[in-house]
Amino acid sequence: MVDTQSHEKLIAVIKGALVAALYAAVTLGLAPLSFGAIQFRLSEVFNNLVVFNKRYIWALTIGCAIANLWSPMGIVDVIFGSLGTLVMTGLSYLLSKHVKSVPLKLLITVIICTVMTWSVALELYYVSKLPFWPTYFTVAIGEFVSMLIGSILMWILSKRIDLTR
Repeated sequence: MVDTQSHEKLIAVIKGALVAALYAAVTLGLAPLSFGAIQFRLSEVFNNLVVFNKRYIWALTIGCAIANLWSPMGIVDVIFGSLGTLVMTGLSYLLSKHVKSVPLKLLITVIICTVMTWSVALELYYVSKLPFWPTYFTVAIGEFVSMLIGSILMWILSKRIDLTR
């Protein structure tokens, strides 16, 4: 018989693995939109999960690393793109963890993740020789739209499902 604590840890790992797999699958399923100077990485909707549980910081980072294995920027995107996800989701969690209002937590995450797309623009600047500011603008718009959609979906889901567990 499995003890309750071990069972809960296993469930937590499975939830994290599921989010990582979903992130990678959505990114790769929409690959033409997920990479480049003008991108709409719909999988970023999952970044909003970090306001509910910090386990998703690592889940999203791993999902991003897996998806970025197919990035046109190669290993640079696997390393730095994943680090960017780790930092943006970590900051989102830290800056929202003492906020009571779920919509405000989600707004904080939308803003942080949108602003942090400078790291993607910097990668594209160095690897693909694209101009930084126009690239930052286009990547940030895609991120903002994805995060906004995700924040609405997560808010609705959080009313029906306890996403903190």
